[in-house]
Amino acid sequence: MRSLLLFTLGASTLLFAQTSSPSPSSAPKQGSSSSDSSQPATQSSPIAQPPRSDSVNIKDLGAEEGESSSKDTQVDLSPPPDDDKAHPNSANVLVDEESSTGEEHPWDPHKAAKDIEVGDFYFKRKNYRAAEDRYREALYYKDNDALATYHLAICLEKMDRPDEALAQYESYLKILPHGPEAENAKKAIERLKSASNTKAAK
Repeated sequence: MRSLLLFTLGASTLLFAQTSSPSPSSAPKQGSSSSDSSQPATQSSPIAQPPRSDSVNIKDLGAEEGESSSKDTQVDLSPPPDDDKAHPNSANVLVDEESSTGEEHPWDPHKAAKDIEVGDFYFKRKNYRAAEDRYREALYYKDNDALATYHLAICLEKMDRPDEALAQYESYLKILPHGPEAENAKKAIERLKSASNTKAAK
């Protein structure tokens, strides 16, 4: 293996030396006759070398200041001209979000999905208190999760907490007005409102 490497290295060195040194036939002979000088000498054209960054002449670049090529592809992030008129309170919403509680909620949709699954397990076994805790935890990890909101509403209704259940059904309809459980949520809202009206009438 070592001898093959040495042979290859020697052969490449020899080949490089032959190509870079001028051949004796192309060198001009001293004492040649005038008839030889009358004929044009054939010179081989030099081999074109690739451009090098360290050999660039700054005068060739022009007088303009150098700018990064990435400026050509920069995205304009400034708001549209009529943004203030179209969304007058958007800046207030951002301020409220930053300064409301100062508490950051972790975003973990996988944990939220697992909490809903465990909550459903407890709900089927009629352990509504444990199910409620899991649905609320799901909403902690993923705000405005439609499924957790709807299941929490059903759970609260089963626990005879109609006002809280009503609020959760309405929240579900705000999240998914045409969702898969929208019709059931609307029916539940009507049922809870009519029950509260009859209770108030008594």
